Formats: sequence, C-alpha cells, structure tokens
Amino acid sequence: MKKAHILIIAIIAVAAAIILSTTADASVYVGFGEARQRAAEGNTTKVHVVGRLPRDSRNKPVGLEYNPMVDPNYFAFTLVDTLKVAQRVVYNNPKPQDFDTSEQVVITGSMRGDVFMADNILLKCPSKYVKKDLEGATASN
Repeated sequence: MKKAHILIIAIIAVAAAIILSTTADASVYVGFGEARQRAAEGNTTKVHVVGRLPRDSRNKPVGLEYNPMVDPNYFAFTLVDTLKVAQRVVYNNPKPQDFDTSEQVVITGSMRGDVFMADNILLKCPSKYVKKDLEGATASN
C-alpha cells in the first residue's frame, strides 16, 4: 500500500472517531414525564428539559432554595416544563446569576428518584430590545 492510502485511511478513522464521540454525548429534549420513564427503565442518558419558573402575583419566582452560608453548592428549585408538569430540580453548584429574572430555563441532567439532578443550567433572560407597550399610548397607522 502506498503512503498516501495509509494517510487517507488514518484521516477517515480519526474523523469517524470524532463523529462517534460527539454523538455519544448527544442528549434529547424531553418533558419531566419522559425523563421519569427513562429513569424507571434504567436509561441513564442525560436529557434536556425546557421550562419556566412558577411565579407569584408579584412576578417573583417561588420555590427557590439557596443558602450560600449553609451550602454554596446546593441550589434547588421547581421548574414547570412545556407540558405543565412541575418538578423539583437540584443543582449541585452555586445559583446562576440572573436566575430569578430568566424567562425560560433549559436544564441538562437526569432523574434520580423523585428529583431531577441538573448538571447544567442555561438561562434565557428577558430581552432588553423588546418594545414594551406604553400605558395610554395610542397606535397610529
């Protein structure tokens, strides 16, 4: 075999290894119901869950549990997924900055018992570029 053929085969093998390693870490977007079902079946793959924080009448999030003086690496909260299923989530890291003001939360992790253990939290914060309706303003066409 020529050296060029060996080099091409080596490049193809490396490319295949990279593709396989990235697809092995791929996770899917599910609701809490499916995350529970996967855990019950013994499936330990990580999943993404998209949800919103439940809020009170003053638009403050409810159900947050974080006390950095006791344990700075324990943050628990309730998240409501897109199917309106509420679930307790535990994140063993500090509370993310601007968590309280986020519009939408994407968590990555898996169910462990009755709790979703989050490995990663991604926040979608309110956009400062969205026009807000002004009270008393009239629309002109």
